[in-house]
Amino acid sequence: MSPLQTIVAEPWDDWGLVDSGGGQKLERYGPVTVARPEPQAMWAAANADWEPDATFVPGSDEEGGGRWVEHRGVPREWELARGPVRFHASLTPFRHLGFFPDMAPQWDWMRANVEASGSEDKEVLNLFGYTGVGSLLLSDAGARLVHVDASKKSVEGGKANAALSAMADRPIRWIVDDARKFTAREVRRGRRYEGILLDPPKFGRGPEGEVWRLEEHLGGLLADCRRLLDADSRFLVLTVYAVRMSALAIGELVRQTLGDLGGTVEAGEMAVREEARGLLLPTAIFARWSKD
Repeated sequence: MSPLQTIVAEPWDDWGLVDSGGGQKLERYGPVTVARPEPQAMWAAANADWEPDATFVPGSDEEGGGRWVEHRGVPREWELARGPVRFHASLTPFRHLGFFPDMAPQWDWMRANVEASGSEDKEVLNLFGYTGVGSLLLSDAGARLVHVDASKKSVEGGKANAALSAMADRPIRWIVDDARKFTAREVRRGRRYEGILLDPPKFGRGPEGEVWRLEEHLGGLLADCRRLLDADSRFLVLTVYAVRMSALAIGELVRQTLGDLGGTVEAGEMAVREEARGLLLPTAIFARWSKD
């Protein structure tokens, strides 16, 4: 396994980390600025006077609840873009805004792998695919997508983003299902994928109440994902948020699970670059495999 790396999401036209500090972060999402809790922003902010359009106030429970306080009128949803893909942003009850901007470098890396492949069978599986920004970017690069999420609302959001991007007719299968059950069925069917993206939550429930716990279920799911890859496959990306887990640990898990395929395993931290000072705010850990 390669030495640990840091992958940095740089600001782009429709998104940026404006400032951070004091356990908070200030971001711009197109015309809307928001302040949200960020425990890892332990330093002092660059500027003392933030004037966001909305602030997320966390609840006292352990399930991550809370509420948005709007200081100025914020649309129910508005449009953003990443390259050729357009998508909706909104103030969700889960403190985020409908997509994860720190995934941008991973999307770009996977696009490069899809574009470099000489295979005509460029089918990519996106598990825990959420609202489909990554799926649409990979589809634009030439892949056929299988997009799986347990939330019907998220999948419908993905379809809406596809329509917004004039990509409704792209070869994307939008599937509402439990990730573990779907992957196990694909193994039994003898399916094969060019690449796989896993962006699992710490805890979740499937459409029929199936329970997902990252520490308990990740190893088994990754083992099934290995069975969906072969010697001609190109990549697998795993990202992990909000858990007491090391990049070294998930890197070794990926190395041992996919080691027989050869290639390279990378692991490390994901971060976003603050616009005010250029400092890096860590957001997640990752491990990924690619064919040499």
